[in-house]
Amino acid sequence: MTTTSEPTSATLEGCRALAERLPLERKVELLTGATMWRLIALPELGMRSLTFSDGPVGVRGLGETEGETSILLPTPSGIAAAWDLDLAREVGEAFAQEARAHGVDVVLAPQVNIQRTPVGGRHFECFSEDPWLTADIGAALVGGIQGSGVAACMKHYVANDSETERTSMVSRVGAQALREVYLAPFAAAIEAGVWSLMAAYNGVDDGVETSPMTEHRHLNVDVVKGELGFDGVLVSDWEATRRAVEAATGGLDLVMPGPGGPWAEGLLAAVRGGRVAEAEVDDKVARILLLGRRVGAFDEAPRPIVERDLAGLARRAAAAGTVVLRAPESGAPWDRPAPSTIALIGANAERPHVLGGGSSTVHPEHVVTPHEGLAARWPEASIVSERGGDPREFSPRLDLDRVPAGLAAAWLDPDGVTVREDVMSAYDGWARDIPETAVEVVLTAEVVLTEPGVHRLSVGTVGIHQTTIDGAVASTGTRRVGVDCVLDSSVNTPVGVPVEVSVDAARSVVVSSRHQVIDAAGYGRMVRAEIRHALPRRSDEQEIADAVAAARAADLAVVVVGTNEECESEGWDRVTLALPGRQDELVSRVLAEVPDAVIVVNAGAPVLLPWLDEASTVLWAWFPGQEAGHALADVLAGAAEPAGRLPWTLPASEADVPVPHAVPVAGIVDYADGVHVGYRGWERSGAAPAAPFGHGMGWTRWEHTTGEARVTAAGVEVDVTVRNVGDRAGREVVQAYVEAPASEHDRPVRWLGGHAAATVAPGDEASVTVRIPRRALETWDVRQDAWVLPKGDYRLHTGRSVRDIRGVVCVPLGEAP
Repeated sequence: MTTTSEPTSATLEGCRALAERLPLERKVELLTGATMWRLIALPELGMRSLTFSDGPVGVRGLGETEGETSILLPTPSGIAAAWDLDLAREVGEAFAQEARAHGVDVVLAPQVNIQRTPVGGRHFECFSEDPWLTADIGAALVGGIQGSGVAACMKHYVANDSETERTSMVSRVGAQALREVYLAPFAAAIEAGVWSLMAAYNGVDDGVETSPMTEHRHLNVDVVKGELGFDGVLVSDWEATRRAVEAATGGLDLVMPGPGGPWAEGLLAAVRGGRVAEAEVDDKVARILLLGRRVGAFDEAPRPIVERDLAGLARRAAAAGTVVLRAPESGAPWDRPAPSTIALIGANAERPHVLGGGSSTVHPEHVVTPHEGLAARWPEASIVSERGGDPREFSPRLDLDRVPAGLAAAWLDPDGVTVREDVMSAYDGWARDIPETAVEVVLTAEVVLTEPGVHRLSVGTVGIHQTTIDGAVASTGTRRVGVDCVLDSSVNTPVGVPVEVSVDAARSVVVSSRHQVIDAAGYGRMVRAEIRHALPRRSDEQEIADAVAAARAADLAVVVVGTNEECESEGWDRVTLALPGRQDELVSRVLAEVPDAVIVVNAGAPVLLPWLDEASTVLWAWFPGQEAGHALADVLAGAAEPAGRLPWTLPASEADVPVPHAVPVAGIVDYADGVHVGYRGWERSGAAPAAPFGHGMGWTRWEHTTGEARVTAAGVEVDVTVRNVGDRAGREVVQAYVEAPASEHDRPVRWLGGHAAATVAPGDEASVTVRIPRRALETWDVRQDAWVLPKGDYRLHTGRSVRDIRGVVCVPLGEAP
């Protein structure tokens, strides 16, 4: 393409001068998405359309290619659990490789909100409850993405740490907590050069201004763009922007998605009417032009990317982040000749939960199940699988092979007149090919049931509907839904009322349901109606008894328990930390018969493990991504080191959790815990968790010797010698926690200041240097509105977790007030 006025430099000032040459109408047009994932092109400047895609665990793509698949990496908490900045950068490079393959310029990742409460719906999508670990991992991942010429969009700015009423609630956060905890990962990323940020749905009361984050001029303009020097694009979360003028003057740069929205409908008139200065528009346009320059949208040659084996990386990362909560004395649980028989037990062994719900969703070509992984590792072994009870409330999607005549769809206009009829032989519970005049659809399926026993049929849906099963009304809905059902994720896991149908001889059952067409704004028009069917089955009690018997008869028993798509998702917060169903009972009954059974927890966020002390081997495997089965087998066999350390605290009791929920009161979530978030709150209360922040045993044992501390221009350094006193090579993570001297400032009992790691052969030792940056030592003084380092003796605790301290050194620091 021939360019007429290509930017002469990749600077904000250079792009601002270019923006001023565009007609106002074109400037405004650029500031709202052209589609769900694209911006308009500017051929007059030689800039193609910029593209965006969701990305916390992989790059989903633009939705423009039917059947598009993507690599599925472990959940972000699992990546953070490795405490490995090199691995985080590799993951970022993998995002860039996938983005380039899918035609994506901006990956909506990483997610750096803080895991303030363990029930937070997107807890799994965040890195840690600690701001410094979050900042370290986030900045490394951003570097990996952007080093290949793909933009990272760090989200969700800011204090968007829970899901209940997330589009309307206000987070009330004090200035000290905001600076030291919630802004810290964003500040680190800006210092590292992040190219875009996403403004969150929620509002924030920071003591200066109370506004939605799409309109918060103090935090967006004064702090981020002014004080921190952010020169990138501040894009709205999808459908988050509500008002044109307030968002335009509040520092937002880009409204997504499009077409339509408050700027498309009102920004041009606001500028012409003098309510928004054209200079503000020019600044926004300049930032988008600069983003285009950075990602190569002006016909530049693509920046070289690191090509790697993505499946291999997913497998290695899943193993590296696996946390050993309890380990057998012998090391790896099966470091011996291959087992001849394996009992693989649990609903999550049968159907592993490999990613959380919501915008994290990607579609891998294949997910390696635990059965496939163990069979590949030990091909001669006989594997017996037992579910041990069903913890899910919803039945599986109906197999349309049971509907020989196909699923009939009659589309109705507002007068109830049929405008089109379809017959579908394939249907995944979503309908998007909708006639323009249709407002309702009637779905009819004649389902053939052949197996004797009790079948369960239902239709999971949202909005106005009526469902009839076998001649009886099963459910009705009278509330019309729109984009709200997308934003609260109810459309992803819709509720259905099951009807039990007894079958003695083969028979047909008619399922008929009438549904509104959902107008979900930028997400398009859709119908959500998932027909579900559960076959006759054994009772949970019988399944548990059979699982125990299988475990007793096997050489190796592996029990996989965890959460599922009904528990952990964007859009809502959990109401309990307990595992769903009778999974705790299953584990306890297996352990009573087979004490050396390996227990694997497949969950993204903390759950209670009342049987933890009864087990000899417990692994926390996160949502492990598409290579789940291979990674598990590698860890069990000792072929890969499970080097993970918890990036959050595992509670023993819900009653001890410092922030048990984030339910708004009169629309406000009060961050009354201040800087005492996560493990800091546990240290303040003294309560004993099931496993502390930083805990992880691996397959070997360690001794530490702590050296002297050195004050440098950048902060403090501490040398620690680690000795591997076990029988296997391993990777040790040395953690340094800061204890400040008494002062007038509210400071945690201790907090993570730095970390370092070394891989050491058995019997060998290595020296590591833990660097604690000055900013990690400082506190925000609310009276001076500045960072300060109070004078006194700082105690630096080094060890394996916040509760497993192996050495303490003292260093004088700071200035007198």
